[in-house]
Amino acid sequence: MGMAQPTSGRRDFLRAGGAALTTSIFAGKIHGANDRVNVAFIGMGRQGMGNLNLAAKVPGYQVTAVCDVYQPALERAQQRAKTLGFEGAKAVKDFRDILSDSSVDAVSIAAPDHWHAYMTVEACKARKDVFVEKPACVYVEEGPKMVEAARKYQRVVQAGTMQRSGGFFQKAREIVHSGDLGDITFCRTFQASVNKKEGYGNPPDSDPPAGLNWDLWLGPAPARRFNQNRWGVATNQWSTFRYFWDYAGGAMTDWGVHLLDILQLAFDEAMPVSIAAQGGKFYVNDNLETPDTMLVTYRYPGFIGSYESRTANSFPIYNSGNGTSFHGDKATLMVNRGGYWIWRGGSSNPAVEEKRPEMAEMGVPHWQNWLECIRTRQKPVSDIETCVRSTTTCILANLAMRSGLTLDWDDKAFTVKQIEAKPLLKAKYRAPWKLEV
Repeated sequence: MGMAQPTSGRRDFLRAGGAALTTSIFAGKIHGANDRVNVAFIGMGRQGMGNLNLAAKVPGYQVTAVCDVYQPALERAQQRAKTLGFEGAKAVKDFRDILSDSSVDAVSIAAPDHWHAYMTVEACKARKDVFVEKPACVYVEEGPKMVEAARKYQRVVQAGTMQRSGGFFQKAREIVHSGDLGDITFCRTFQASVNKKEGYGNPPDSDPPAGLNWDLWLGPAPARRFNQNRWGVATNQWSTFRYFWDYAGGAMTDWGVHLLDILQLAFDEAMPVSIAAQGGKFYVNDNLETPDTMLVTYRYPGFIGSYESRTANSFPIYNSGNGTSFHGDKATLMVNRGGYWIWRGGSSNPAVEEKRPEMAEMGVPHWQNWLECIRTRQKPVSDIETCVRSTTTCILANLAMRSGLTLDWDDKAFTVKQIEAKPLLKAKYRAPWKLEV
């Protein structure tokens, strides 16, 4: 086979913690093909509403509750659930009430990123199966605990890296594995766009809006005064909390995790052995914290990978604004949600192969896969361990950029080799919140 040989992505990186990751089938309650799975939705912003709509397209789910700390969002979600035919869906303000409800079989978590690890672990402890949005976590230390909880409590945990359920991406992995590209020595992930120079502006700190429990929204994150951009919820945009270090990792963990997830999927969940990064705010003049421009170099076993993010220039690569590419000595492959393209030899004219509309489907197949695995107790296509690995690859790039260090990754120990960087991997939770498996 012509592809570079990665380290095994199925290594038990939690062995020291006593959790076994080699089991392919979980124990637990088995749902028959005709049984309805009672699922509750936590976090009803734009992504949470999208997940609600997807679940409604998959026969077998029964939406029993929606949950949000912002009353208007909660009311919209409950009304949407009723419109979709789930008349009995309850409106719940505190996610802990969802987890204590024994009638709930599974939960969908689309709360802000800094909540993903805690809610996932607590849901597993409450014997709920979990669909958790990407990125898996904000701190490297959180990821292994999420995997440990899934294994210890025998839960099916599907992550929101839904490109794995898309036909274009599955075909791309097949092509890489076939050796058709030859020896692969370079891979690229990229995203490009143009934002307004004023960005999201510079709103002053203020009191939170009526109906928002700001303290519960913050949860384990540091105590801060409310700021519209730190919260960033609006019906016509993706929430801007993702551009503040307290809650997320910027474009790197928002879009980059999708792009790098496909790279690592193609190489059997390999992670980089070395990470160097540069980035900053060179263009946008708002109060967001994460970079508007970033370039990362990864050394993987057998090849070099890169991640490029531009928000002040939309010049396309491979005639696309985003994607994941694989460069071999025989051919180059680029894939994104619009299709996949192959350039043979030194040709500048790509060949489009099997660009069928059904191959673009991702969301519904992803939710179908979770339902099937809840019933069979098998690992889902985006099992939490895979998302933890891809998320960690993104977090390490942010840490390399912010610290100015080139980081060397010890995959077996699941940590960096630089002693001075190890504290950066630790989770920083505000009392009384604790991440305990």
